[in-house]
Amino acid sequence: MGLALLFPGQGAQHPGMLPWLWTQPEAAPLLDRLEALLDAGWRERLRDPAWASANAVAQPLLTGIGLAAWRVLAARLPTPVVVAGYSVGELAAFAVAGAIGEDLALPLAVERAALMDQAVAGQDTGLMSVQGQGALSLTSAAVVRAAPGLSIAIRIDESRVIVGGHVALLDAHAARWREEGLRCARLPVAVASHTPLMASAATGFAHRLAALGLNAPRVSVVCDFNAAATRNPGALAAALAGQIASTIRWDEVMDSVAERGVSCVLEVGPGAALAGMWRERHPRIPVRSIDEFQGPEGVSAWVRGQMA
Repeated sequence: MGLALLFPGQGAQHPGMLPWLWTQPEAAPLLDRLEALLDAGWRERLRDPAWASANAVAQPLLTGIGLAAWRVLAARLPTPVVVAGYSVGELAAFAVAGAIGEDLALPLAVERAALMDQAVAGQDTGLMSVQGQGALSLTSAAVVRAAPGLSIAIRIDESRVIVGGHVALLDAHAARWREEGLRCARLPVAVASHTPLMASAATGFAHRLAALGLNAPRVSVVCDFNAAATRNPGALAAALAGQIASTIRWDEVMDSVAERGVSCVLEVGPGAALAGMWRERHPRIPVRSIDEFQGPEGVSAWVRGQMA
């Protein structure tokens, strides 16, 4: 029994996120680093969707916010027994677990974003959410026919998937999927994350991690790459790089976290998308996002209440 942490990925950021975080002295060093990286007015600039969704902004921003929030919460909460991150959220998860140094997480987020942008430079690619009965089977069949220009990027459950690839293919298939009764919506991500189109980015990031060397983490990390829980530094490095160009099976990641016998789950970062996914899949295990609370005291009271 214990606490599990989930760290969100791109799309979770919003202008009003975690207003209490900026009043906490523990968060100040990381927030200062974000300001130096993104400019002093970055919170107001989040109102510009194009700026906020750019890889160079979103990836370090989510990494920094997740780590700043955990700095505030760490002394108030029990040590987690397992952590996981959704897409770029893995960087914050790895840092909280101790697999990478906190001071390296932001630079790695910047490098990851640059490598992903370079992988599809000059191409019009992106991601699309597809929801409805049979979404996984219908999109999987289309992917087989259209590969490598179309791929399943993230699998959430049988009725919700994220498809990535060339925009022309995404739009063409969306028209057909809508005729099948599915709901399709482009996501504010300008690269085909977690698809083979990211192969060069995954290779480049693997080389960076090999040169860096990961640590044995203090707690288990469930990896997006294969939904396996591990503390092996080599396996963690391979998974952190590999997920950039491979399907994230988030349904299996959630199941793996649940198998650790956790008492409750906390989404550490802006938004509450992961909490919503968890609630639908594992309704018997309580979950909240820290963005739902007025301050760290409320977060701490809820977690301790669930674990009492």
